[in-house]
Amino acid sequence: MNANATTGDGPEVIAFRGEGLSKTYQTGETEVHALRNVDLVIPEGEIVAMLGPSGSGKSTLLNLLGGLDRPTDGTLHFRDTDLTALDDTSLTSYRRAEVGFIFQFYNLIPSLTAEENVRLVTDITADPLNAADALELVGLAGRRDHYPAQLSGGEQQRVAVARAIAKQPGVLLCDEPTGALDSATGVRVLETLQTANRELGTTIVLITHNAGITAMTNRVFHFLDGRISRIETVSDPVEPAEIRW
Repeated sequence: MNANATTGDGPEVIAFRGEGLSKTYQTGETEVHALRNVDLVIPEGEIVAMLGPSGSGKSTLLNLLGGLDRPTDGTLHFRDTDLTALDDTSLTSYRRAEVGFIFQFYNLIPSLTAEENVRLVTDITADPLNAADALELVGLAGRRDHYPAQLSGGEQQRVAVARAIAKQPGVLLCDEPTGALDSATGVRVLETLQTANRELGTTIVLITHNAGITAMTNRVFHFLDGRISRIETVSDPVEPAEIRW
């Protein structure tokens, strides 16, 4: 993968660039090497998948991209910002302004409506989408006044997507966003992610164990033993409804 590649519209814009990223955890006298000298480039506006067995380094790298953790060695840039050089306050500001998180479990507040759950983000964001507009973007305008217990699992996950995209983040980081859903519901969630990518230009990085999902992405990072073992470019991404589960 060439970081200086160009397109017909000019030089490729890079969302993330990591060089020599390593992460080691100390457990007593045991060292766990979660990442080992990883280099990566993620172009702006792409949908990128991370695929590999449990413990291969995917979640560790996602945490680094999201500013939830710091590498033991190496450098990581988001656009022109060196994340590895930021202090804790600046890293918090980066997470708040630029990163949306979506997890396998929805993490909605049960006592708040769908719209109120989205407003948890819009109330602390400089230039957010209107909460109702974010819900409309994910196809839930008619469910804005419903509580999580009144929503299906897929609808709750779409509320979580709306909450994440409402602050118009530069990047959306998704950890198994369809892992708790059936295939039909998962497709609907993936369609909402694709909408965010197309309409808002959001770069999306998602972890999945479902190899079929990679067909809708632009490239796939295959992980093994803390390293990126292979990078696959998807020349003709499909629509989520065409994914074979």
